[in-house]
Amino acid sequence: METIKLYYEDAFLRQFDAIVSSCEQVKKGWSVVLDRTAFYPEGGGQPADHGTLGGVRVLDVHEKGGVITHICDGPLPAGQAVRGEIDWARRFDHMQQHSGEHIVSGMLCTTYHCDNTGFHLGADTVIIDYNADIPWEGVLDIERRANQYIWENHDLQITWPTAEELQVLPYRSKKELTGAVRIVSFPGADMCACCGTHVQRSGQVGLVKFLSCQKFRDGVRLELLCGRRAVDYLSSCWEQSVKIGQALSVKPVAAAAAVERLQKELGETRARCAALEENVFAHIAEENRGRGDVLLMEGPMSSDAVRKLSDAVSGTCGGRCAVFSGEGSAYKYAVIHPGQDIRDLVKSLNAALRGRGGGRDGFAQGSVQADEAEIRAFFAAL
Repeated sequence: METIKLYYEDAFLRQFDAIVSSCEQVKKGWSVVLDRTAFYPEGGGQPADHGTLGGVRVLDVHEKGGVITHICDGPLPAGQAVRGEIDWARRFDHMQQHSGEHIVSGMLCTTYHCDNTGFHLGADTVIIDYNADIPWEGVLDIERRANQYIWENHDLQITWPTAEELQVLPYRSKKELTGAVRIVSFPGADMCACCGTHVQRSGQVGLVKFLSCQKFRDGVRLELLCGRRAVDYLSSCWEQSVKIGQALSVKPVAAAAAVERLQKELGETRARCAALEENVFAHIAEENRGRGDVLLMEGPMSSDAVRKLSDAVSGTCGGRCAVFSGEGSAYKYAVIHPGQDIRDLVKSLNAALRGRGGGRDGFAQGSVQADEAEIRAFFAAL
């Protein structure tokens, strides 16, 4: 016998009473079937409800052939009357996300003459795929229109049209449907075949916010937040902007421009530092002209700077140049010996100094876990 679906009668029902039809132990707990339930099963891109049932936790819910199975963390005797309670925060969040997706998808599909080819309501964001190349500017325009529609607080309409009525309805669907079809409509925004749970009025969605738009197959993939998720995300972004603004001594809304100025200044500073660094390296190279094999111990530098210094000195010293940069027992290194095979040297160096790295054609680069004394001792032994 099919389970009576109370969530279709009242999506805002939080508690209900039912009779346990069957209960059997399965791999992930106990599989409980009721004569009626308000727990929504996973389906249509929407996750299952969680909650409690007769004192045990409901961990997952599935439907097969009209029978709804509750996966619980404890057994419930068949024939027992039980009270179910929905995890309302989870359910309402899902209704906000799903209803918001309907509104934006209806508007996008109408505007860009496309189809919604994928929908996933995740724990963090909603992912929606469309088979049209929708520009980001267009996505933001739909966001603006959708929020205006939400704030106008339109009624949601749910119907079960006859086969004849269904033939003439301009509803959205990913595939051709037969039998009883549930149509969910936000008049003026969307009409879609859907089995999920939804809010009663658009105002209960609260807010929609698109996060990203990426090329996906023959269309785009959009990332969306609705309701409390959108509010929490924007609040987090604002708090971050306030902190950035305080650090840069500007108002939060001016933080982006201040960061751009800072990036420009940083780029100019790096260019000046690079020029000064090259001058210093050229001076060190002159100091070591004709000295043959050279070992240089330097303070912390970037890997690129270590290579550049080694390259500069190897061009003047007339032998092998090894540069080690760091402090304590952690050093980066670059070894250059033009025209020589230094693979055996580097292999011995890594073994003796607990290092990693390598190279070819007379050049090697890596790092070691050794102090200055150990490094000097290794090269002295050569």
